[in-house]
Amino acid sequence: MSANGADLSPLTSRDVWVFDLDNTLYPAECDLFAQIDQRMTDFVARFLRLERAEARALQKKYYAEHGTTLKGLMTMHGMSPDEFLAHVHEIDLSPLPIKPDLCTAIAALPGRKLVYTNGSRRHAERVTKYMQVHTAFDGMFGIEDAGFHPKPSQDAYDAFCAAHDVDPARAILFEDLERNLAPAHAMGFATVLVHSSKDWSHEPVEARPAGPEDADHPHVDYLTADLTGFLQDVLQVVTPAADASAGP
Repeated sequence: MSANGADLSPLTSRDVWVFDLDNTLYPAECDLFAQIDQRMTDFVARFLRLERAEARALQKKYYAEHGTTLKGLMTMHGMSPDEFLAHVHEIDLSPLPIKPDLCTAIAALPGRKLVYTNGSRRHAERVTKYMQVHTAFDGMFGIEDAGFHPKPSQDAYDAFCAAHDVDPARAILFEDLERNLAPAHAMGFATVLVHSSKDWSHEPVEARPAGPEDADHPHVDYLTADLTGFLQDVLQVVTPAADASAGP
């Protein structure tokens, strides 16, 4: 699924392209989160000396109440984040696809291209390098760069925009979680929900990738299950506009 005939002309005024990482730059079907989720449970159990079932319940509670398990552990237990981030993101990346077409499409977009993740910057660097798309980006912003405030906290978006001098009225955000698009849209970002084509209804809500039904919100401007195809459609619109504005 690409743009499916959607009017992409509003994007000609945008020149900052912001991409979430997990389940956005790669398909949710890769299921990297399952690995991260298990490693978070392991860490919580060890850090708080809990049985695994207790640790998992607390992990999910903190995710729901604080936006990330990390933020909950920091707030409620004064945990230093470095060891947590190093542990949970040391995962096997072999399920990831190599995406030369995606790299070409992102690199061809006019303006700056940034990765903005609730994971660590190292995680973003590892994933994008493995997928061979890292050369398309001008910068990466991880949870540590936001003072450990996760999306959809307003503080997180404010920190991102300040760090990279982003004017939301000139930016577009690609995300796999519709709730993370709401604050961005209110700030002036154009928004694209990258959803999964697989049925994830068997998964708990907090671990469930977005589906097409999640597009039924005013803060979702565009919907796609095919990021590369969507960007290729975008390029057909924004590249001629960029060339025209450059003049002879």
